[in-house]
Amino acid sequence: MSVLVTQHAPDFISTAVLADGQIVEDFQLSSFKGKKIVLFFYPLDFTFVCPTEILAHHHRVAAFDKLDTQLIGVSIDSRHTHNAWRNTKINDGGIGFIDFPLVSDMDHKIMEKYGIVHPEGTALRASFLIDENFVVRHQVVNDHPLGRNVDEMLRMVDALDFHTENGEVCPAGWNKGDEGMKESAESVEEYLSKNSANL
Repeated sequence: MSVLVTQHAPDFISTAVLADGQIVEDFQLSSFKGKKIVLFFYPLDFTFVCPTEILAHHHRVAAFDKLDTQLIGVSIDSRHTHNAWRNTKINDGGIGFIDFPLVSDMDHKIMEKYGIVHPEGTALRASFLIDENFVVRHQVVNDHPLGRNVDEMLRMVDALDFHTENGEVCPAGWNKGDEGMKESAESVEEYLSKNSANL
């Protein structure tokens, strides 16, 4: 597995089903450069944990939009399978119409670039936070049985924005509205004197 944090995100062009249901042949990740991107991989459509994660992301699209962050999902399924899953009602095992693109990685090249290939040939549950300069700032990778916490990714976007805007670092358990620290011994001492018992 690769650790891509601090590196430029591997670009790709592939087929995808867009949020409006349009199928495109030339979806390119770098076309979103200039805004933040959450790129997340999942094993397969019409499975078990995967629809819960897709819907968890879908229910937070507005929150990501407020943070100028584009959600993009990727699996090895074809664009036709993505489209069929979107056109299947939730109560019938589908995901319904979701508000972000689903990319097709049928030749497995995208997940290989990101270094998250499961031994069975699908993708691990991997998420990458890419900043406005197309640099990977955060990644998390889970095995298939372990569903992600999408709120944690929102927290990471908040933390990245806080650092970018204030030049301060985010201590353990930081949440939006909490104080940060300057990268100095004095600032660490001040922060710990007030907060060490709550860490």
